[in-house]
Amino acid sequence: MEKELVISSSEIARRVRELGREISKRSRDRLLVVGVLKGAFVFTADLVRAISIPLELDFIRVASYGADSCSSGEIRLSGDLQAAVAGRDVLLVEDIVDTGTTLVWLLDYLRAGGAGSVTVCALIDKRQRRREEVIIDYCGFRREGFLVGYGLDYGERYRELPDIYELKSA
Repeated sequence: MEKELVISSSEIARRVRELGREISKRSRDRLLVVGVLKGAFVFTADLVRAISIPLELDFIRVASYGADSCSSGEIRLSGDLQAAVAGRDVLLVEDIVDTGTTLVWLLDYLRAGGAGSVTVCALIDKRQRRREEVIIDYCGFRREGFLVGYGLDYGERYRELPDIYELKSA
């Protein structure tokens, strides 16, 4: 498939450092950072290194895409958190917020677990297909199109790319 560079690795690194500083200023100690697998794993790893306050890291695994290029709308939890969220300030780290369906499900799930607060950091905000109203507290980039690289995939391909590309035939 043809791909076009839309965000370079240097742009990503600069923005991740900015997000880390902003999160560090606005958060309290012992923040629980929850990365959403698999797409946000690279972003989450870079982001926690850019945050200067003490934190705990955990991951949750959900799926709504499968091997397709658009969300099925059906959310499946396939890997739960190990850390307790009750009473904690949670930073949920997502790769892409598209329709908002997965994010709403995750927010409801964390709040049902008793999280004291939940803020959202998303690498990419794609508003064009938004079905659910959601608040992204920390946004890396606003982009449309089908994006791959820097952890983002299409059928488990392209995650290893250091830059973000738009697939032109997806």
